[in-house]
Amino acid sequence: MSCMTGGACYGWGMARRTDTALHLAQGGRPLYEEIRARLIESISAGRWGAGEAIPTERELALTFGVAIGTIRKAVDSLVAERALVRRQGRGTFVTQHDGSRQLFHFFHIVAREGGGKSEPEVATTGFARARASAAEAAALAIAPADKVIRIRNVLSLDARAVMVDDITLPAALFPGLTEKTFVARNNTIYHLYQSRYGINVLRTDERLRAVLAPRDVAALLGVASDAPLLEIRRVALTFRDRPVELRLSRVDTSRHDYHNTLGKALA
Repeated sequence: MSCMTGGACYGWGMARRTDTALHLAQGGRPLYEEIRARLIESISAGRWGAGEAIPTERELALTFGVAIGTIRKAVDSLVAERALVRRQGRGTFVTQHDGSRQLFHFFHIVAREGGGKSEPEVATTGFARARASAAEAAALAIAPADKVIRIRNVLSLDARAVMVDDITLPAALFPGLTEKTFVARNNTIYHLYQSRYGINVLRTDERLRAVLAPRDVAALLGVASDAPLLEIRRVALTFRDRPVELRLSRVDTSRHDYHNTLGKALA
């Protein structure tokens, strides 16, 4: 067991080693990547929960027996991936999925008039367990016919239904998830994944195309069958780009647009 300064201990089961020894032990892999992998393992195992501070760079350097610069490079890479967030004067924290993060990083539908983002109202209209289709299995990197959970949500802005989300989850990653638990969540869906199952959605891969509204989706959106819709196919990814969710969104763009600003604003 390795102990931090000040008496905090973490049972990582690794003795302190020098930079050279750790580097050689991993067959020449860059040292910061090995530290990064160990930090990912600790976050995934829940050693530091969502919103909790990780040990200081000095404490991590002592635990791993490496230079602070090596720790900083590993932490920087996780900050860049949004797995961690730095707060000046307070430390480095595990990123927490909340309404603000969900809204600005993962939800891109805005009213054409006005254009600003607002939080949608979400109503769950379907929750079922099934076997994965070939397409679902390929997207989620699971075996065909593995068990999945399928969820349908209707999202509304200004009391008008604008999007139907069909979510598919690998059942093995979400043991015990029920419709009651899903609907009763007091935060975002990704916060539920993180807080209950230790699954951190770090990024998403999206494909967009135009489609015609299926009859059931058209009824939920209040549009004509075969009306034109925007389809967003999203795969949510956690550490090591492991897929954890497939989401198919159909959007009524008669009054709304897809709007996504990439990069940071210049000072």
